[in-house]
Amino acid sequence: MDIGIGLPAAIPATPGTLILNWARKADEGPFSSLGLIDRLVFSNYSPLIALTAAGAVTLRVRLVTTVLLAPLFNTGVLAKELASIDALTRGRLTVGVGVGARKDDFLAAPASFEGRGKKLDGQLDEFRRIWAGDRLSAGVGPIGPQPVQPGGPPVLIGGRSPVALRRVAHPVVAGFISGSGGPAAARQHYDTATKVWNDAGRPGRPRFVACSYYGIGPDAIDTARSYLTNYYGAQYGETIVKSLPVTPPAIKETIRAYRDIGADELILWPTSMFLEQVDNLADIVSEFTSLPPAIPPPFGE
Repeated sequence: MDIGIGLPAAIPATPGTLILNWARKADEGPFSSLGLIDRLVFSNYSPLIALTAAGAVTLRVRLVTTVLLAPLFNTGVLAKELASIDALTRGRLTVGVGVGARKDDFLAAPASFEGRGKKLDGQLDEFRRIWAGDRLSAGVGPIGPQPVQPGGPPVLIGGRSPVALRRVAHPVVAGFISGSGGPAAARQHYDTATKVWNDAGRPGRPRFVACSYYGIGPDAIDTARSYLTNYYGAQYGETIVKSLPVTPPAIKETIRAYRDIGADELILWPTSMFLEQVDNLADIVSEFTSLPPAIPPPFGE
């Protein structure tokens, strides 16, 4: 199982220089990916801009949206921006997408909250056509640039509802990405996604990427509580804090739990912004993974 690390781009007041240094350190360590979560009405960095910046100072790690709220975006513009990141980073982008659940994000965009699922369905169709270099219509030519990865960057579906998981059947989708609900729930949703995949007659199996928060340091619980209750609200934020791994043994146990349910990759999201924890987490995960090749091949090869 590969192990990635989240960027602290959603932790309020994180300096931009720290994000770049964090990315450099992660690229030097045993991590497979850099991931980050998405909001609009919050004090976080834009995911696509943050990943572009991280891509400019790294050579090896993949860049993953975990997940991007795609229905907030204009589809043609978003497809072009994702293809651009993929081309600029030599095929290191993976696009986790979800519909989002906060109405204020859609009011601010603005975008339709009630129609967000239908819009994402259409976006998957448009991504496939645009990244294949097809014309959108008789009067609209192809949208470049051409992605490095054939067919475009792999798309992972995030979400827990049956409607969300049915999107795994779409040809542009490469797999499923879970949120912070724990290993048992992640495996249950992945099993549903796999059935959808198989029922659609797709070859092989969907990729399984899981995500989990962690904390490091003497004030890890209090620091995590301050951030997570701010981001998610008091009730759900406190639920995450109660099961948060904050010691090396607990973090290792979390890794083993996701490895045991068959995850292909686990991305560990930080709850604090101090840079030293990248090295600290690298030491903790070193027994589970090793440094990948200097520049990995395109996804899936």
